[in-house]
Parts: sequence; structure tokens; C-alpha cells
Amino acid sequence: MPSKTDYFSSHWPSVVRELSCELLRQVAAGEPLGTTFYPAISGVLADFRPGAIAIVRQRGMDWGLEPAFAAASDFRIDAVPEVVISTALEAQFIGHDSGWVAAAIVSKDRAPSVLVVQLPRSAVDQVDALRPMMIGLAELSAMLLQIASDQAARGAEIQRLTTMLEIAATWQQQRDWTELLESMAEAATQLLDAQRASIFLWDRRRSLLVGRPAMGVEGGQLEVDDSAGIVGAVLGSGVAKRWDASDSESEVNRKPDAQLQFQTTSLVAVPLNNRNGKRMGVFEVINKRDGRFTEHDERVLNELAVHAAAAIENSQEREHLAQNCDKLALAVAENVQVIGESPSIVTLRKTSDRVAKTDLSVLILGENGTGKEVLARSIHLSGARRHEPFIAVNCAAIVETLLESELFGHEKGAFTDAHEARAGKFEIANGGTLFLDEIGDMSLGGQAKLLRALEEKVIVRVGGFTPITTDVRVLAATNQPLAELVRQKRFREDLFFRLNVVTLKLPPLRERGDDILLLAQHFLEDFAHKQGHRVPTLSPAAARALRSHLWPGNIRELRNLIERVSYLCTSDVIQPSDLSFSQSPNEQSDAQRLANKSLNEATRQFQIQHIQSAIQRAGRNMTEAAAMLGLHRSNLYRKMKQLDLETFDE
Repeated sequence: MPSKTDYFSSHWPSVVRELSCELLRQVAAGEPLGTTFYPAISGVLADFRPGAIAIVRQRGMDWGLEPAFAAASDFRIDAVPEVVISTALEAQFIGHDSGWVAAAIVSKDRAPSVLVVQLPRSAVDQVDALRPMMIGLAELSAMLLQIASDQAARGAEIQRLTTMLEIAATWQQQRDWTELLESMAEAATQLLDAQRASIFLWDRRRSLLVGRPAMGVEGGQLEVDDSAGIVGAVLGSGVAKRWDASDSESEVNRKPDAQLQFQTTSLVAVPLNNRNGKRMGVFEVINKRDGRFTEHDERVLNELAVHAAAAIENSQEREHLAQNCDKLALAVAENVQVIGESPSIVTLRKTSDRVAKTDLSVLILGENGTGKEVLARSIHLSGARRHEPFIAVNCAAIVETLLESELFGHEKGAFTDAHEARAGKFEIANGGTLFLDEIGDMSLGGQAKLLRALEEKVIVRVGGFTPITTDVRVLAATNQPLAELVRQKRFREDLFFRLNVVTLKLPPLRERGDDILLLAQHFLEDFAHKQGHRVPTLSPAAARALRSHLWPGNIRELRNLIERVSYLCTSDVIQPSDLSFSQSPNEQSDAQRLANKSLNEATRQFQIQHIQSAIQRAGRNMTEAAAMLGLHRSNLYRKMKQLDLETFDE
């Protein structure tokens, strides 16, 4: 079957066929014809000495120049007699006494157009020779205009799709729910050249469609019945719908107009479906600025709705995940807390709660086993960084040669065993909290590198050159007297002050009185839950035994003891015989410590130690300490004076 081009060219004069081949080659090569088309026609008609050449196109009731090709700057459309244009449209071709010849450009998809050429009057007499050339040039013009129109449409489609993808990418990055919906409405009004747009989300439980944004409504959202108006119909049917003033008024819900003091004259609404195809709402655009909404507008809004639904669903999932993370963080924070009601712990907890809301560096002091890491985790989980990583580093366990790699990471090939690049603790903890445990055991060289990273907030991997910005909150802990280490030149003074913005000191367990029993109960419940057993209870004698122990291993020792009892005790009531206290490796037995003392001196030292221990365990409550020692309060004071011990009021 011959193509349209073959049909045209078969009856065109040879010069027109040659021109068409040349121009089509230019089009295929991507060369614009805007400025070369009219000069090319002038060349074909050279024997007739043409002057002005242009294609005129109907625009409403008037005529104007075809914008696809550039006419001469001095061309005046009012110089062309109206009879020339009108007659050309009726008769396809005309040669007029005014010197103008014209041929109609026929196209079903375009407004009426005419190719007009001004010739010397003498040339008009050669109408018979001009007729086939002008008709051929007009048909060639129609073909080229159609090609230009298709190219423009493809370009517009590419631009529309590009814009759509850019909009969708922007939506996926937005986190604020209100801003997301406003951005969707703004994009729809711009793409469809409309006055307003709203996203109606379906509240199934209340049978309502909740529209946002809604200008002029308190709270910025509009609630309508989910079966009312065009949006209700689209929600129910899942089929897009267009409406304008020429359609039935009964289809439109005018209540929102009255509420918003707005007049809807046209609208297009499409369904919003989630990724499973279930209806989640309606996307509505109101009042086309020029005319009515078209099928193309509906198609554009449908495509926009697909991206909008995905962004809304993702935003809802992120919000749900954030809520779950908050709940999880709160649950974890409840399990990671400093347990106790002794005055020192209550004060410590209040201070740590205030510090947690800040980004201040914290130095945690305390003996081994007092719960320094638990306190650090509690501070992290109570602060704004609770959803970010908490990375603990035991500085005492890292040899100096690997310290820099451990903290700052290394690149592949940085040293013998660096077979691949690895991020350091600073990078892993970025955005969260870095807990430096046993900071007092870090070498001076390591301290210098750590200080630089803390001050500059920039690290460089071992074997690398690229600076890496980090944002971490630093919590440090030690069981050593850092101030004394600074005086001994074993700890850098500048690092000490950098870490020591806020100091929290955990008291040893032996000074926490009834906190021992609270912690014991906590561990009993924890281990019973893990085993699926009933929680055993402490007999009064076992409770007294726990209170009287000095706990050299602090909470860690207590936890280990309770774990052992939980697994080995067969009774529901724990007796003193079930408790087997461990002796500290550094602790001498009473017999060893007093072996070389006289009986009187050994007795005196034992009484002093025993009374001091009771006072510490009782939290300096002298009445309670006396009861623990089996003495009356006044007798305890008298005994302390005999032993030259300092007495004090409660």
C-alpha cells in the first residue's frame, strides 16, 4: 500500500519532489526547518520572481502567521486580501489580480491554513503553470507541519514525563505530611492549569472523605460524606470523571462551595489506589482556567494520582514505623534504666534525665560493675538520638596499634591484613551516640587522635585521604581517678576537659542500702521470665545476708549471684544457704588481714570495719545501722566514741 508521501509525490512537479526529499532529509537529521522553509520555496518558484511568502493560520475569527516557520520580519498579514484566503480555502488554489497567489493547506487535525505568495503582476498570468506547484507546496507544507506538530507533541510528552518523575521524586523525599499534600495539590494545579486541587483520603470507619489542603477551612481539611458528589461517585466506582457547567447540576455537591465561599465551574476527579489496588481516596482538581478539562487532563491526573498514592502510602508507612520506633525505644528505655531509690541514685537519675535532652559530653565515673554502660544507654534512649546507633567501645581492650583503625576505619590495603575497606566506630555511630568505656586506659597517642576527632568532628580513615564529617554524641566512662591521672601526666588535660562537661558518679552497691534488694528483685523477675518459672522470694534472712555483703563486684556480682540462684535453687523461697558469695581476687580474708595483729587490735579493727560497713549499707541511717548490729542507737554512738569513730547526726 502506498504511503501518504508516495501519493503526494506522485503528482507533484519534479522540483517539489526534489524539495520534499531535501527537507525530509533535514528533518531526519534533526535539523530545524523554521528559518529555511520559506527560502526553499522561494528557490522552487524562482522563475516567477516571488516576493513575500508565508503560511497564515486561522485563530478564532482572525488570521495570523503559522509559528512553525519564520516569515520575513516585514511581512504584513493585512496586505493579503481576505478574498485571496477565503477563495483558496474553497477552491484549493487562487491567482489574484493583486499579485497574490494562494493554496489551501488541508489537515483534519489543524486549524485552516493557507500558503500565500506575492508575485509580480505579470507572473499572475502564468496561473496554469503555478497551480500544480502551489498545490504541491501546500501539500508538502501540510506534511511538514504535521511532522513538526508530532515532534512538538513528543517533546511535550517527554517534558511532561520528566516533570512527573521529578515531582514524584520530590514527594518521596518529603517527610512532613501537610507539606506533602500541599505539594501534590500545587503540582496538579500547575500541570492542569487549574485554580485548586485537593486530595481526599478515605476514612472508612467514619464513612467520610477527608480533603486536604482546603483553603478557608479551619484546620486546613474538609470532610464530606463518602458517597456525596463527584468525589463520592469516583470513590464508589473507581472510574475517573469530568464535569463542567454544561453537565447536570445534581451531580455536584455544593456544600463544600458554600463552606469555602467558592464556585466550582469545572472539575476532574480520579481514584487513588494503593499498591494492592484497594481504594484509598480521590484526587480532585477544580476550575480549569481556560475552558473545560480534557481527556488529556484526565490522563495526566491519573498518572499523577499513581505517584501521589505511592508517596502517600510510603509516608503513612514511615509514620507508622516512626511510631513503632518510638514505642520500641520507650520499651527499651524502660528496660534499660538505673534501678534504685537511694538518695544518691534518685539525684543521679534526675540529673541524667536533664542531660539526656542535650548533646553535652558526659563523663561517667564509678567502680567496675556499678552500671556505667547501663547509665550511658539510658541517657542515649532518653534523648533525641534514640533512633540512631549506640556504639560502645572498650578502650582498654584495643591495642594501641589498632586503635586508630578501630575508631576511624581503614581503606583496603592500608596495612597487611586490610583486605577490604571498613568503617570505624565514629562512622558507624554517626547521628547517634559513641560510648567510650574505660577511657582512662587509652594510650596518650590514642588520646591525641581522639581529641582531634572530637574537636574537628572530621575523621580520615587509615590509608585514606578523604575527610569524613561525623556527628556523634560522646559519653565516656572510667573506674579510674582521671584528675589524678592528669596530674601524673598519664591522661591529657585537654581531653579531660573536653570529656568532662558533665560528670555523673555512680556509687558502689555497698553504699546503696535497700537498692540491693530492689536490684535483686529485678534480676529475680528477669531470670524467672526467661526460664518461664514463678518468681522466687527472698527470705528475711537471705535479704539480710544480701544487705550485709560488701559487694566488691557491685551490680555485676549481684546479677551473677541471682542468676546462679535462679537456675540452681529448687525452692520458691531463697534461703541464706542458697547464696554463695564470691570473694574478690584482690580481697584478703579477715583471718589473713588480721593474722599479725594482737587480739585487742584485731578485735578493735574488726569492730571498726563492721560498724562502718553497717552504716554504709544503711545509707547512714543510724537507727537502721544499730538494728542491723543488734544494738540500741545510743549504744552504737557510745561504741563509736570508744573506737574513736566520727559520729554524726542523721
